[in-house]
Amino acid sequence: MSTDSTPTVDGLAEDLEDLKAVVNGFASQLEHNTREVERLAAAVVPDDGQGDGGDTARKGNGKGAGKGKGKEEPKTPPFILRLSGEQYPAELAALASWVRDLLVPTYLSEVSSSSTWCASWWEHPPAVARLHAAWLAWQELTNPEVCGLTGPSVWHRDHLDPMVAHLRAPDGPFAGCMTNPDRPQHVVLPVPPVNALPGPT
Repeated sequence: MSTDSTPTVDGLAEDLEDLKAVVNGFASQLEHNTREVERLAAAVVPDDGQGDGGDTARKGNGKGAGKGKGKEEPKTPPFILRLSGEQYPAELAALASWVRDLLVPTYLSEVSSSSTWCASWWEHPPAVARLHAAWLAWQELTNPEVCGLTGPSVWHRDHLDPMVAHLRAPDGPFAGCMTNPDRPQHVVLPVPPVNALPGPT
């Protein structure tokens, strides 16, 4: 019985392919984030307090927008709850298409007392945030150029399953909502209070 732990050529080739997929994933994500920042910068011209009261800042003309301030925008995916103006409804509409056309019919077919759902999910900010994060991950991990052939498996394991489990948990955002498709119900749970920091003594 051999105890030789020297890697085989096939094993090294497989490891190399895995590393290539990871590097390609990082490169693709960087390119995607750069394009997204440029798109957002083109949509919003910084309001310097002069001129038309900021209408130009809200409209944007797509040329030179967001430039000239010497300040780089962070290259990160958008967090949907931080978007404002026309950005939020546009991002929410794109997310809604994914939820309606893919997520619900494929993964959320059963609604019961232990698997709640809300047909008005967009009225639950915690659900919007989690669904949006899962959607962003789905966009990246279903692109074979980014993550090879293992991306969908990673998405199911690391993103979809935890997200669905949280949304449908007894203490999740849909806890007061639909338990039977024949009896629609919608309850937005109250937000717990947060006290202000005490003043200096």
